Amino acid sequence: MLLRRAACLSLLISAALVTTAHAVTVGREQDITDLKLGQRVQVDDGTCPAGQVKEVRGSKMTDKGVARTATCVPRYGPKSK
Repeated sequence: MLLRRAACLSLLISAALVTTAHAVTVGREQDITDLKLGQRVQVDDGTCPAGQVKEVRGSKMTDKGVARTATCVPRYGPKSK
């Protein structure tokens, strides 16, 4: 019984961690409401070259909140054979 509870608890914890690991994609940078420190959000607004997407990161803490940095990174899509 104890082993079953431990297995269920570890499954719930791993499921919670997996859902937070995925990158979020939004259409406009204004749609990012509360960016956390270290969080990465991909913005598909067409400002980067073909094959790339803008990635906004919460880079450091300031007195006004989290400072943002934006760079163009390769767009990762489904892998082709």
